[in-house]
Amino acid sequence: MPPLGKALVIGGAVLIVVGLLLMFWQRLPWLGKLPGDFSFTSGGIRIYLPLATSILLSLLLTILFNIFRR
Repeated sequence: MPPLGKALVIGGAVLIVVGLLLMFWQRLPWLGKLPGDFSFTSGGIRIYLPLATSILLSLLLTILFNIFRR
């Protein structure tokens, strides 16, 4: 069962990182307010499209997953 153990350890590490990000989200004022993040307001409706933040997080996660996979 070594593959199962490895998957559980990696899953636990991912949960720890996500938990830390959620804890310190307020201390990252630039995250979510990058130049490519769009916000539209019309009346009582607000639409927020965090395009640049999504691309940045995708790149960081891709790099991290490739490092751990090797």
